[in-house]
Amino acid sequence: MRFCDLLTEQLCSSQGANEKKDQECYNYAGGHVYPGEAFRVPVSDHSLHLSKAKISKPAPHWEGTAVISGEFKDLKLSDYIGKYLVFFFYPLDFTFVCPTEIIAFSDRVNEFHAINADVVACSVDSQFTHLAWINTPRKQGGLGPLKIPLLSDLTHQIAKDYGVYLEDQGHTLRGLFIIDGKGILRQITMNDLPVGRSVDETLRLVQAFQYTDKHGEVCPAGWKPGSETIIPDPSGKLKYFDKLN
Repeated sequence: MRFCDLLTEQLCSSQGANEKKDQECYNYAGGHVYPGEAFRVPVSDHSLHLSKAKISKPAPHWEGTAVISGEFKDLKLSDYIGKYLVFFFYPLDFTFVCPTEIIAFSDRVNEFHAINADVVACSVDSQFTHLAWINTPRKQGGLGPLKIPLLSDLTHQIAKDYGVYLEDQGHTLRGLFIIDGKGILRQITMNDLPVGRSVDETLRLVQAFQYTDKHGEVCPAGWKPGSETIIPDPSGKLKYFDKLN
């Protein structure tokens, strides 16, 4: 066998082994991310829409039907002008990681209200499915009563505008967007399906952006309320770094 033929055979064999490993990587905890999902396409093959959501630009407008306190109500982005909004997408109702995130944000939403911020969750499920999930006890994987709205994006248009919709899956990634009181998008977090998000980190980010809005100083890594900030000019910054070092 010629050397080039041998090399080609080895490369093909290696590629096949890697594809098998990739497949195994998407079989979490001996099962799949969603029931009946035999094999999930590797992340690099996902088809995402071009996002209209851009940092420091107006957040894409949205409006739709949400479940709020057990009732169907119309809801739109402009309802939140004047306060910060945490707007997050989750893949599907009646799944696994999703209820833990929604309940975590709902249980602590008063901490956001205390700093003039609010939280809205959104998925591609209908408002009827949202309501059924809310009416399911938490011990059975349901949500129970919630303090945050669940917005329905049945047409998938909101998810597409925000660049989180997976065409090949029919649902979204775990996208989280922090929008300020003027409707400007300030932060984007995007998680793959198996890992949930942190309420603590989201709250910290809102507090940090609010601080910079009010004081004009910038927040270093890991900043929390009460911590030192930096004056953003060549001489002013020395006050922070001299104290730090």
